[in-house]
Amino acid sequence: MHIHILGICGTFMGGIAALARTAGHKVTGCDANVYPPMSTQLEALGIELIEGWNLDQLALGADLYVIGNVVTRGNPLMEEILNRGLPYTSGPEWLGDNLLRDKWVIAVAGTHGKTSTSSMLAWILEYAGLAPGFLIGGIPENFGISARAPGAPRQDMASTSPFFVLEADEYDTAFFDKRSKFVHYRPRTAVLNNLEFDHADIFADLAAIETQFHHLVRTVPGLGRLIVNGREDSLKRVLDKGCWSEIEYFGGASGWRVGKSFSDGFEVLLGDQLQGELHWALIGEHNQMNALAAIAAARHVGVTPQQSIAALAEFKNVKRRMEIKGHNKGITVYDDFAHHPTAIATTVAGLRKKVGNARILAVLEPRSNTMKLGSMKQALPGSLQGADLIFCYGANLGWSSSEALACLGEKAQSFDDLTLLIEAVRQAAQAGDHILIMSNGGFGGIHGKLLAAL
Repeated sequence: MHIHILGICGTFMGGIAALARTAGHKVTGCDANVYPPMSTQLEALGIELIEGWNLDQLALGADLYVIGNVVTRGNPLMEEILNRGLPYTSGPEWLGDNLLRDKWVIAVAGTHGKTSTSSMLAWILEYAGLAPGFLIGGIPENFGISARAPGAPRQDMASTSPFFVLEADEYDTAFFDKRSKFVHYRPRTAVLNNLEFDHADIFADLAAIETQFHHLVRTVPGLGRLIVNGREDSLKRVLDKGCWSEIEYFGGASGWRVGKSFSDGFEVLLGDQLQGELHWALIGEHNQMNALAAIAAARHVGVTPQQSIAALAEFKNVKRRMEIKGHNKGITVYDDFAHHPTAIATTVAGLRKKVGNARILAVLEPRSNTMKLGSMKQALPGSLQGADLIFCYGANLGWSSSEALACLGEKAQSFDDLTLLIEAVRQAAQAGDHILIMSNGGFGGIHGKLLAAL
C-alpha cells in the first residue's frame, strides 16, 4: 500500500512510518514542522516528507491516510480528505491492526516512566537474544533508534521474534477517536507503572484517566499478566473495576521489591528471595521502580531475573533522561524530560542523592498542555524544594510563574525572556554546580546556549 501520514514528524508517528516502510509499504508524510533529527531519519528510509498541509498532496494518490493526533478539524488537508470520502485511520489503530495482531505485545503504561521502562524492557529482551520489535517515545541509547520491527531471535535465526515492546500512551488517539491510544494495542503483558492526574487538556479529572486505564485492563487476555505498581491507590481503583488476568505487583510490601541500596545500585527481591544485585549508572528511586517493572515483565516472556539484571547493568538510558549535555568550568549541565511536578521532584531528588551537598540549579520550562493550563501550579513549588536555585521560563503561560513560585522566596526567579534567563544562570553558576534543565520541548536550544555562555 501507499500510506500517507499526517503529522509524521512526532516520535510516535515517525516510528509508525519507519515500521510501515520496513513492512514493505510505500510511505510519505507531512507535518507543520519538518526538521531534523526525525526528518533526516525518515528521509534515510526513503520516506518523502512534505512541509505543511497543502492540498497538492492528494495528487500522490495514497491508498490510506494515517492521521496523527496533532491534526484537528479545520486542517485544510484533513478537511479535503473528509470531503472526498478518502480512507483514513489513526496511527494506533493502524499499528494494532497491521503490525501487532500476531505479536506478543508488552505494553508499558503510566503517567511517568513509560519511555524509560519500555527502553529497559526492549534492551533486556535484546540482551537475552529475543530480538524484539519496539516503538518507544524516545531514543534508547542502547539502540539509537525509537522504533524497529522484530528481528530473528538468537535461539532460532530462521524465525521472527513474536515480541513487541510498546510505550502505551493514555493520550487520545485522534480527533475522531477520543479513546486512549493504548486500547488499540491488545497487550498480553501490560505494565501499569503509576497513575496520576495529567493531560488536563483532555481529561476532566483523575477518575476519567482511571476509566481509560480500566479499558486497557479489559483488553488483556486471561492468559496475560498485569505488572502493577503496588504503591498506587489509583491503580487499585482501576483493578477494583474488574480484572480478568494474573496480577504481579512491584514496589509495594509484596512482590518485586528493592532490598539494600548501594551508591551504584540496589538488591532486587521477589518476596523475600534475593534475585541479584543490580549495579548501574542510573540514579533515583523512580528508576529503581522502572527497573523492577521491566524485570517482572521480562520474566513473563521467559527471561530470568538474573538475565534481566545483567542486561540492565549495561543499560545506557534514554536521551533526555538526566542526559549530561556538557561540562564547563567545573559546572555540569543536564537535560531531563521532567515536566510534571512528581517527575520534577523525583528527578531533583535523584540528582541530590548523587551530588550530595553540591548546589543544584533547576532550570524549568512548564511547557506541557497541563502545565500551561495551570492545573499543576500549586504543586510546582514543592517539587522544586530540593534545588538550591530555581530559574523558571514563564513565557506563554496562562498564569504567573513568579506568583506561583513566590513562596520559595529569593531562591526562585521567573523570566519571560530566554536570553535574560540564561544570563541569570550564568551569573549565578559556580564551579562544582549542577545545572538541571527540565522541559518536554526544545526549550529554545537553551542547553547549547547556556554551555556557550558559561
